[in-house]
Amino acid sequence: MEQYKQEFIEFMVDSNVLKFGEFTLKSGRKSPFFMNAGSYVTGYQLKKLGEYYAKAIHDNFGDDFDVLFGPAYKGIPLSVTTAIAFHELYGKEIKYCSNRKEEKDHGDAGILLGSPIKDGDRVVIIEDVTTSGKSIEETFPIIQAQGKVEILGLMVSLNRMEKGKGDQSALDEIREKYGFEAKAIVTMAEVIEHLHNKEYNGNVIIDDTLKAAIDEYYKVYGVK
Repeated sequence: MEQYKQEFIEFMVDSNVLKFGEFTLKSGRKSPFFMNAGSYVTGYQLKKLGEYYAKAIHDNFGDDFDVLFGPAYKGIPLSVTTAIAFHELYGKEIKYCSNRKEEKDHGDAGILLGSPIKDGDRVVIIEDVTTSGKSIEETFPIIQAQGKVEILGLMVSLNRMEKGKGDQSALDEIREKYGFEAKAIVTMAEVIEHLHNKEYNGNVIIDDTLKAAIDEYYKVYGVK
């Protein structure tokens, strides 16, 4: 596993973004783990988060693209901080763009904020996590409406590796439906590999009991 992935897993734990216990998800599923990107709240955390996203995007999609699109609302700071990090790490100017939940009819009018998307642009979509693909259903037509645009892919922070609407993962469903790759900085398999029965900051984050609960969850909701 790449060093930045190991660091990112620990960063999620340190930032209280990735939690373990008993959680009821929006879908109604009872999950032994939960990720909330809204817990990234400090300048340092956002700076580091942008760097991890930039490294993962560079690894998976290279740097031959023009725009980072972050769906409102959580995608807005993600696209901004990652565009900054991409410039600092790779010397590449990437523009950011996001949508508004409500179209603005005065001043800087329209449905978009940030850079306009135009014919010929190559776009990477950036989100925190996806379990159903609902936000892409809303985002895809907005981007397509801007012109002849190529969407290279979607980058999320964590692949939960569980079923979406059908028997595939949400990321696989997105790839199949829309024809572009959907990737994550890390997968839950990598999280488990890095934390299971290993001491971190004086604690074992995933012990055998928690690992057993995660295994049981994946027997019901997991994908191969």
